[in-house]
Parts: sequence; structure tokens; C-alpha cells
Amino acid sequence: MTDKTELSDWIKAEPVRSRLTDFPVQRRLVLKSLAAVLASGAVPALTIRAYAQQAGSHQQVFGDGTLTVVSDGQLVLPGSMVLPESIDRSELSAVLDEFGMSIDELRPDCNITLWRQGDRHVLFDVGAGSHFMPSAGKLLENMEAAGIDPYDITDVVFTHAHPDHLWGVLDDFDELICPDATYHMPEQEWDYWSAGDTLSKTPENRQAFVAGAQNRFPAIEPQLNLFRAGQEVVPGIEAIDTSGHTPGHCSFAVHAGSEAIVVLGDALTNVALSFLKPDWPSGSDQDPHKAVKTRLRLLDRLVAEQSRIVGFHLPHPGLGHVSKHDGGWRFVPA
Repeated sequence: MTDKTELSDWIKAEPVRSRLTDFPVQRRLVLKSLAAVLASGAVPALTIRAYAQQAGSHQQVFGDGTLTVVSDGQLVLPGSMVLPESIDRSELSAVLDEFGMSIDELRPDCNITLWRQGDRHVLFDVGAGSHFMPSAGKLLENMEAAGIDPYDITDVVFTHAHPDHLWGVLDDFDELICPDATYHMPEQEWDYWSAGDTLSKTPENRQAFVAGAQNRFPAIEPQLNLFRAGQEVVPGIEAIDTSGHTPGHCSFAVHAGSEAIVVLGDALTNVALSFLKPDWPSGSDQDPHKAVKTRLRLLDRLVAEQSRIVGFHLPHPGLGHVSKHDGGWRFVPA
């Protein structure tokens, strides 16, 4: 599947459409914008899919806390939406083939990170919810299976405001899934998505992203904390500037003693391209040129500091580290 118009067959358009009816956006534009979705997805694809279906969560002790990765399911995306158009198809296929991936379709996992340390329970992003696409939005059921109560979440920290990271903030009754939490978002990200002229400046194929964010922002605003890159969001959690994918995108270094693990968000998304070809542009990045600079800088930092990582769209559970390889980098699963 390569035609962008065919993506509508993969997305539950009706729930999204009904959720957006209160917005000053013509229905025609909203429906067209459903043709755009994010992207990406260090093992063959069949192995990735089988493991993601079997494993709803993964937990490990880290420092004096516990790190749990909970699956929100996976996205199903036509390659034409997210792969670089400027790269020769045969060269692109050669890189993806090593990892069992196709240029026609990508199925990136969606990994939600929960950090528990003492009384603090910090959730990084909230997944897609039930109104994006049928293959995603599994966070609540997998939290329940893992014995995690959303009411225990003290903090929700957003990497950015794309649908698969934000839209799950509300349940099917339009109630916050973590009602007692403080919601933390990069200030630049909040300002961009909430600005009155963002919708009109956005290409039609991404206008649903704007409408969806603006529809959910009022629910979290009373419990909102804005921060800037470089600041400590909550004790022990450092915001890292990884903008480019979106204007205010941040990753987060969770510090536990002398150890650190970096929650990547969408700074590194594809287990092949983000590491082997980080200088290639990505169709999922809002500012592809800046995102390339961000990836290169981040990869250098991760190797230099020997940080562990958890990737939102890396093969579930997304845990591992980065190593140098033939003048470039590779993702090494934990």
C-alpha cells in the first residue's frame, strides 16, 4: 500500500470525525487530514509483531525505582507517509530489508514508559486512545493487566502533542484517564499547537493533528505545568531539546544515582533508518533539516554518556542502548 488516500481504510474515521465536530474546521478538511499519520518502527518485522502481540508490558528495576514499559499497540502506516521521498527506493529497501521491513508498510510499536520512584509515578505520554486507529489505543487495558492504576499516576510528561502520544489523555467519556496527575508539556509545544493560526498554517493532511490537540488541551490545562528544555521537569527527570519532529519536542533523561535512561519519544523512531541513516530526512518530521541535526546530536550524547534508552516506536519494549557501528550507530536491544 503506497497511496496516501488508502490510509483512510486503516483509521477509524467516524469516531475521530465525531470528536472534532465542535471545531471550526470544515468536515472536508478533517477527513482529508486523516490521511497523515506519524511514523516508524532491531529485529525482523515478523518477530517484532509476534512479540508486541504477546507482551503488554515489561518491568525492570532501575536504580532506586522501577521502570515499566506498557504497550499501546502499534501503528499501521503506508511507507509513503513516513519514508524519505528523496532517497532512491532501492537504497532505501536495502537498509530496511536487513531488519525485515518493507517500504510499502510499517508497523511501529507504541511503547509508553512508566517511572515509579517512591511516591512519584510518572507516565511519559498517554498513547493514541480509541479514536485514532484500531491497532493502537491499548494503554488502559495493558495497564490493568499489569496491575497499574491510572489513579496512582502523579505526573504525565508529554514528549510532544502528536495523536499517538496525546489523544489517549481522555477516555471514551471524555474524562482524564489520570485525573489526579499534574500534566507537564514543553512550553514551545503547547504554544505552537494552541495558537489560533496554527490550523490555517498547517497542510490539510495534518490539520486533524491540530484539531485533536486543541480539543484535548482544555481538559489538561487546569492541571498543567509548562517547562523548557534543559529544566528538571520533576525531581531527577531532565528535559532534553529534541525539537524538529515537532517545534517543541523533548526527550527525557531519567537519572537514578549514577545511571540514566533516556525516554526518546519520537527523536529516534525507526530501528533501521534512525540509527544507520540518521542524516536521511523523515516524512514524519515537521522540520526535517532540524530533526537530522537533533538525531546526530542525540546519538553522540547517548554513546558518550553510555545511557540506556527506551524508544516509543522501537520494537517493544524499546529498551536498549546505542553503539557505534561502521562510522554510524546501531540500536542494541536490552
